[in-house]
This record gives sequence, C-alpha cells and structure tokens, in this order.
Amino acid sequence: MSVPCPRCGRGYDVALFQFGRTIHCTCGSRVGLEPRIRPVSSGHELRFMADAMLGRLARWLRILGCDVTFEPEIPDAELVRRALEEERVILTRDRALPEEWRLPQVLIVESEAPLLQLQQVVRGFELDWRARLFTRCSRCNTELETVAHEDVATRVPPRIFSEQERFLRCASCERIYWGGSHSERMRRVLDEALG
Repeated sequence: MSVPCPRCGRGYDVALFQFGRTIHCTCGSRVGLEPRIRPVSSGHELRFMADAMLGRLARWLRILGCDVTFEPEIPDAELVRRALEEERVILTRDRALPEEWRLPQVLIVESEAPLLQLQQVVRGFELDWRARLFTRCSRCNTELETVAHEDVATRVPPRIFSEQERFLRCASCERIYWGGSHSERMRRVLDEALG
C-alpha cells in the first residue's frame, strides 16, 4: 500500500508513516497518513499528554482536575503513539513535533513560565478551571477519593487531624490531601493568573 503526495502524486510505502510520522517529498511537500482518531469534541472531556519540557505545567493542570499524562523519559514516537491511542491532546514546546508527526490535536506552548503556560492552555481550550479544582493527585494523576476522618489519624500531623474535617486520598500513591493554608495560597495564585 502506498501513500500519495498531495502535490505531485508520488507514492510512498505506508511503513514509512509509523504512528503518524510525516516525510518530505522530493517536490518539497510533506506527506503522511491522515490521523485515524476523531478530533476531541466539545462534549468529550479533554485529556492531555505533556512532553518532557512541561512537567510543572502538567502538575498545575492536575491541580485544576485535568487528566494529564506526564512521562518525561519516553521518546517522541511513544508519546505520539500513546496520545493517539488514548485520544489525548499533546502539549509541547517542541515546534518540530507537529511538523514531523501528523497529529490531530497538539498545542505548542509558547512561554517558559508555568503559570503563563497554564493561562495559554486554560484560555485556548476554554477550561472551567474552578469546576474540578483539587480533585486529582498532582503527583500521579489519579482522581482523589474522600477518606474517612478516622482513617487518616496516623497519616497526618495531629494539629491537621484536629483542625480539618475533610480528607482526600490518592488510591494510587496513597498521598493524603486536605484544604489548608497551602491550598488557599494556590487558589490565590490561580485567581491572579487565570482570573
């Protein structure tokens, strides 16, 4: 099976286009397979995959409750393959990535500053950032679950245990979360950055 160049019609072996890779035709045009997944629709919950340069952005998006995969050690081919399989929007600062790969959903993140990056993603995808705030583990991306007060007695400092009523737990890494001064500071930072 061959893939034709859209400009000159020259055919290329389909094996050259593994996981959406594109190539330069001798006529100067880019040639590649059309993506097989549907673009993310407005009714579909957005899921992201952040590349190696965007670890802090991934953490901030998780704080907002977004499903964000971040594995900095995987090569581009694996990142693209997984993003396509899992129907995730790729977030990257690498301008060559969308040129080298034919991707249905990719956002080139412009700034080096994490809060400006967050601003770009929230505004670009019109995310309601307050809707799911503090509902996902910022370390491992798992949704948090409410845990009984007495179940965390030995897992949090005594003062926190006596002051706080509600605790959340990550089922994956077992980290315990609660609303306190740290989350209030984060809320203020987000209010300033995102309005």
